[in-house]
Amino acid sequence: MKEIRTTYERLSKAFTKDIAANVVKKELKQIFSRLANQIHMINVGIGWWHDSEGDILTRNVGELIALTHSEISEWMEGERKDLMDDKLPHRKMAEVEIADAIIRMLDFAGAARYDIGGAIAEKLEYNLQREDHKHESRESEGGKLF
Repeated sequence: MKEIRTTYERLSKAFTKDIAANVVKKELKQIFSRLANQIHMINVGIGWWHDSEGDILTRNVGELIALTHSEISEWMEGERKDLMDDKLPHRKMAEVEIADAIIRMLDFAGAARYDIGGAIAEKLEYNLQREDHKHESRESEGGKLF
């Protein structure tokens, strides 16, 4: 965890609000929107969105969310036990499960035609100015400190 903290501290010093606003508004929006569309098209191509006859499936949104949640639970288990992945044994299980969760979320965003890149960009920009995201707020009584 010290590695994460050191990386965060280094990045937070370099990542000023002006730079963040520029990056968030342009690059992140394009990157995530493109990824959502590409991942969804890959998953359509391999059959996750149609049956064996080629008819389009109506996917259950609750089920898709639950499947994403299962990936996050597997991520926690990988972290807790410091496991290597069983399908990609050269990678940590946590790393692979994070990837699985992101893939599932971006696939859904692509299918729903969400502007996920725009939403991520706007949310990151909003979070830069949130009072409850500042150290003093998080550490205060009733703050978000875990």
